[in-house]
Amino acid sequence: YALMRNLSIVMYNFALNIYKVIKKINTLESDLIKVEELIKKEISGEKIILDLYSYIFKTTGKKIRPRLSLISSSIDKRKYKKRITLAAVIELLHTATLVHDDVVDNSKVRRGKRSVNDLWSNSHSVLIGDYIYSKAFKLMTQLEDFRILDELANATNDISKGELVQLNAINNLQLDLKELLRISYLKTGRLFEASAKCGAMLCTDNIKYIKLISESSRDIGTLFQIRDDLLDYGHNISKNFNKPIFQDIREGKITYPLLFAYKNSSGPDKKSLSSFLGKQDIDEKKLKQIIIKNKGIEMSVDLANTFHDQITRKIKLINNKLIEKEMLELLSFALVRSK
Repeated sequence: YALMRNLSIVMYNFALNIYKVIKKINTLESDLIKVEELIKKEISGEKIILDLYSYIFKTTGKKIRPRLSLISSSIDKRKYKKRITLAAVIELLHTATLVHDDVVDNSKVRRGKRSVNDLWSNSHSVLIGDYIYSKAFKLMTQLEDFRILDELANATNDISKGELVQLNAINNLQLDLKELLRISYLKTGRLFEASAKCGAMLCTDNIKYIKLISESSRDIGTLFQIRDDLLDYGHNISKNFNKPIFQDIREGKITYPLLFAYKNSSGPDKKSLSSFLGKQDIDEKKLKQIIIKNKGIEMSVDLANTFHDQITRKIKLINNKLIEKEMLELLSFALVRSK
């Protein structure tokens, strides 16, 4: 009897563990696979479009923006098809902006491989980016929700505005922290915010929940950008980091470490930072020494930690333990990611 009882307990625990694994596979990660399948569905038969589209979507990242959409809409999973469609729309919009950004920045690498504009041409990048945008808006109409159409239209408009504002701020060392945070919001935080807000609006009318998860996601986007700026200075990067470092300063972009270091520096250091900005040929070792010496890294890390603490408090006000857990995991990734 004792043997049978122990065997039953072992079998029960084994079955419970299998159930937990299956449940996890069949939730968020499974949904993201469905999002990928929808994105790759019904592509034009034109060979050039197939080639470009397949190349762009061959590499899969963490899909943070569609992930946010799926997390926020998981408060009510009955609208499964629309949840997947919305997440696909978000990923398509984001990818289109990346393809266009590579043209603006003349980038040669995207997600560890040659960019479309480098492998084909700027014209190919612009046109396939437009094609991806149009596919996103075709899918968007299937949601049949004017509020979501309005939010995503406004978000894409703000992202374009952010790119123009950043372009106008190139080589501008008189930029202040408030202005840089605004650029980070428009360029990055805005789509994070819209992803979560649209997901929430799709499945609930709870104004408090929509506000909390939208604001949390917005600030995760800004934190994501701060961490991105730190990675550009080689701060805690992994061996698999697939972007060239010090690229932003070569492009004349004002980033958080540069902004803080320049404001804190004087004399030769200030002059050196000014001379490095927008130049391809720079002394990387000297640049990093100046940035560290004048607390560019330290103050950027402090800013990231401040955002982390503020976001954590907001997330913990969400009255759903599973969503809270997934949001906190995403927040942790944004803070410590190394690539």
